[in-house]
This record gives sequence, C-alpha cells and structure tokens, in this order.
Amino acid sequence: MLRSAQHDGHVPIEVTRFGYPMLASILALAFILAGPSASFSQGTKSVVKVRMALVTDAVHAGTTARAVAITQIAPGFHIYDHHPSLNYLIPTEMHFTPEENFDVGRIVYPRGKMEPFPFSSTGLSVYEGTVRMQISLKVKAGIDPGEYALRGKLQYQACNDRACFPPTSAPLLLKILVVKPDVQVKPANFPGFANPAPK
Repeated sequence: MLRSAQHDGHVPIEVTRFGYPMLASILALAFILAGPSASFSQGTKSVVKVRMALVTDAVHAGTTARAVAITQIAPGFHIYDHHPSLNYLIPTEMHFTPEENFDVGRIVYPRGKMEPFPFSSTGLSVYEGTVRMQISLKVKAGIDPGEYALRGKLQYQACNDRACFPPTSAPLLLKILVVKPDVQVKPANFPGFANPAPK
C-alpha cells in the first residue's frame, strides 16, 4: 500500500484502490490539500544531502574538468532512479545554474537498485544509501586564475515504505580553483574517486 505523507492532521490517501497510472495525480492532489508545513518541508529536505568536488585539486583554463557528486540518502528512505521504472515516477536529476566560465557536459547517473514494493508487481529501480554521480565540465579558455563556484540543485522525490513526499531538491555547490598553466594539478583527496569520471 502506498500512501501520501500524513501531516497537519490530514488523513493519508490510499492509492491501491485506484489504477497505477493515476498514482502521480493522486499524490499531487494529496500534497495540495495538505497545505504547507514548515516542519514537514524541513524534514523532507534533510533526507538527501550532496557533496561535490573536482577529481583534481585544481584545473587549468581551456581544459575539461571532472567532478563527482556524492549523494547521501537517509536510512529508511529511497529516491527514484534517473530513469524510473514507471513513467509517472519523479526522476532524480541534476540541474546547474548557467555560468559563463564553465559548461556542464555529460552527467553520468548510476543504475538504481531494483526493490520490491506492495504497489508494483515488478519492483522499482531506486537509489538508497550513498550514490555517486559523475560530471564533466568544460573550463573556458582564457579565464583568470582564481576561485570560482558552480551552483545548482538535485531534484528528487523521497519515499519510505509507507509514503511518498512532495518532490523537492537539494542544493549543489562545486568549488573550482583555476590555476596558471605552469602549476601542476594533483588528484584530490575526496571520497568516491576510485573509479574514472566521464571524459
């Protein structure tokens, strides 16, 4: 049984009596009827936290940089795969604010883990625990050495085994140090860099 989140005294809506294609609409209606709740919003935003870093300690102008986003999902929760198993589920997706000195290239999302759920006969692909996403980044030629920042958000919908919560996002921040061409860059000491990032 999948139900909308219960808060502010509203009764959760059971969706097993409806057809599965109506699931997204039913959940959305439940969230609207429930009304805003500061504590509820704060609780769902704490489910997912993201740390970002370059795979090197610095980058050179005119090169392609590589970065990793380490996404930590709170125990007991899951978020849906970037390619969800059902077309009405909310995909996990990264979005970056345009920045004139950097162009975001390919983003590699991991394959989710298939898990059984009472409302799905085939199981659903979800992310749980720690998830590693990889990003390639083109650094503009001719920019001055210095510290820069790339910002964005990770959009997701968090669920537990009883309820799904309104779609929300976690902030993304990638700090970028650009150095002169004659300065050697070194591998960064950051968790999650064991495998090569995309080129």
